[in-house]
Amino acid sequence: DSAVADGIDVISLSVGGAVVPYYLDAIAIGAYGAAGKGIFVSASAGNGGPAGLTVTNVAPWVATVGAGTIDRDFPADVKLGNGKVVTGAGVYNGRGLSPGRMYPLVYAGSGGGDGYSSSLCLEGSLDPDFVKGKIVLCDRGINSRAAKGEVVKKAGGVGMILANGVFDGEGLVVDCHVLPATAVGASNADEIRQYTDSATKSKSSATATILFKGTRLGVRPAPVVASFSARGPNPETPEILKPDMIAPGLNILAAWPDKVGPAGIPSDNRRTEFNILSGTSMACP
Repeated sequence: DSAVADGIDVISLSVGGAVVPYYLDAIAIGAYGAAGKGIFVSASAGNGGPAGLTVTNVAPWVATVGAGTIDRDFPADVKLGNGKVVTGAGVYNGRGLSPGRMYPLVYAGSGGGDGYSSSLCLEGSLDPDFVKGKIVLCDRGINSRAAKGEVVKKAGGVGMILANGVFDGEGLVVDCHVLPATAVGASNADEIRQYTDSATKSKSSATATILFKGTRLGVRPAPVVASFSARGPNPETPEILKPDMIAPGLNILAAWPDKVGPAGIPSDNRRTEFNILSGTSMACP
């Protein structure tokens, strides 16, 4: 009502919640009143993808916005000791890995303990004797992507490869990590694990390095729906297709509060006014 009274033309909402009947949905009710006054209302679709029936803000009078890629990425490939180069993506502008040097490579899940916690690089799960001075492959899930890098760094690791699972697929989300790090898709992650397993069985040492290549433009195809972008069908009114559209929402250069480090974790003392962020909130700010 305040927005209508102020005479605005567009309401854009980067919020959402569980899908409920429209008469119980505060956003749907407010948007209905605004739409009745000729105001265009858009809202983010949510980040519950790629599973179906995850889309939120599904009222027919709301333009529901999913997240898509753009024609820019940040290549940070993994060069393995067997000569193969695995595609990855990352942004890191701190003290990097030594040029031309290959580092010992380990999969966090093979370092003892219960295996599950260490594979996810959860707090306190890594054995410093196992990861010190090495690049560590961590699986996504449970804790934040940046928090995994912090765990690796605390344990003495020199770099991290963040592995997508089957659910995450091949979509690569970059973060401003606290150590040299790159993200790899699910199939490439499997290839790296196979390499480390093979090295272990042959009693040799797996090695790798991360090759940060800056910014690449002209990526095709683009746009593509981001893996995390919530999908339909519409759980409340299936006959009305949702989301309505996608907009740039993956690895977006965005404003950032200068009192919080870009990794978004308490130990990050770096300060910046901009960050690389992803989500349907970027697509529908």
